[in-house]
Amino acid sequence: MSDPEILVLGVGNILLGDEGIGVHTVRRLREEYVFPPNVRLLDGGTLGLSLMEHIESCSWLLVLDAVRGGGSPGSVYRLEGEGLRSSLGLSDSMHQVDLADTLILCELSGGRRPRAVVLGLEPESVSDFSPDLSATAKAAQPKLCLALVAELEKLGCKVRKKD
Repeated sequence: MSDPEILVLGVGNILLGDEGIGVHTVRRLREEYVFPPNVRLLDGGTLGLSLMEHIESCSWLLVLDAVRGGGSPGSVYRLEGEGLRSSLGLSDSMHQVDLADTLILCELSGGRRPRAVVLGLEPESVSDFSPDLSATAKAAQPKLCLALVAELEKLGCKVRKKD
């Protein structure tokens, strides 16, 4: 049996501080880890529906994003199943409705809808016009990276830190 195709998708607007945590984390993961060939990392930014082709091509979709879960800034969340759509991302985000709708459209269009998990970080600020993460998000980003590595290991992937 072949390994499942896994897409790690970092989403968010990198011009709005912590809203860009998903994109910043994909970049960090590329710098710090080595992934097996069946794992693809993609900077999805705010592309929304244009990500449909990429999403349909995988068996598993692991989304990295800023998520308002009610915890303190820097808290890390894991979301899946029925709660995924209602909990996905920030209510004032430009890309989240499109991403949730994209998952549904994959199924409706006859394409493949992958199993999806969101690994999210509670933002400190998403209203500041800044390309930088807050100090809180920067400090918590390693926890988000480790959550992704743990998720991949549950799926049978061997991920290692770069030397």
